[in-house]
Amino acid sequence: MTELDRRQFLRMSAVAGAVTALAGTRLMGAGKPMRLGLFVGIEKDPAAALAKVHDLGFPTCQVAVEEFSPAIETGLRNAMQKYGIEVTALDSLGPGPHVWDFYQGPLTIGLVPRQYRRQRIDHFKKASDFAKKLGIPAFHTHNGFIPENPNDPVYKETVEAIREVASYCKTNGQMVLYETGQESPTTLLRTIQDVGVDNQFVNLDTANLILYGNGNPVDALDVIGKLVRGVHAKDGLFPTDPKELGKEVPIGQGKVDFPKLIQRLKELGYTGAITIEREISGPKQVEDIKRSKAYLEKLIG
Repeated sequence: MTELDRRQFLRMSAVAGAVTALAGTRLMGAGKPMRLGLFVGIEKDPAAALAKVHDLGFPTCQVAVEEFSPAIETGLRNAMQKYGIEVTALDSLGPGPHVWDFYQGPLTIGLVPRQYRRQRIDHFKKASDFAKKLGIPAFHTHNGFIPENPNDPVYKETVEAIREVASYCKTNGQMVLYETGQESPTTLLRTIQDVGVDNQFVNLDTANLILYGNGNPVDALDVIGKLVRGVHAKDGLFPTDPKELGKEVPIGQGKVDFPKLIQRLKELGYTGAITIEREISGPKQVEDIKRSKAYLEKLIG
């Protein structure tokens, strides 16, 4: 082994060890039972968003926030206190377009596209500061279509960008949760290790791995299971049109094996929230959320 190879081996071993140690000790919601939550966008009305969470009987939620004004901060704080809702993570995407398909997606989503990268890094830092003010323990986002080839210059640039964001969130005492889907679980794990900051964890979106054709969530837990600190309960079908993502469907009508998934999460010691996400709107969304809640409550026990 050359000296260069030896240094690289020692560096990667140290990073892997640090991540593994944190994975074993820093469980989100430690001491609490596994519980359900709802993913909501607060837009300009935090009170209405959290009232929906409360009225549907969820004790937790993740909130999507793009505006960090004092009015939104005050409104969200007041709503959290009024309804007693535990906000487990703050989600934000940042400025610029986000096209959820296989052609424009790699050019528009996350920190991968050079055109939007600097703006989004700065936006994510503002999101971290906003979450800190409200005592929200994690910042959550999509990194984008991270290249599978670690020798790709864009991969290395993305690693540097993620490191800047993760390091900033660490100074705010927060975890960073990366959504699964646009890259394989192996690439996500490699990226986390190459970034090398010990506050990086995974938000397992149970449908996204299927919608993007990157595997199924139960098998993914063999790769990234010890890093899971958030879960989006969502169902879907594999893509059959190579230009478009697979179809999201109500829980129980897709390819996610929720009984096996919940059992595996229990075996891994996961005690965080199972956050239902249904990416439609209107009365049908509420009906599907209610059915999903009843179904998942039986599995959680």
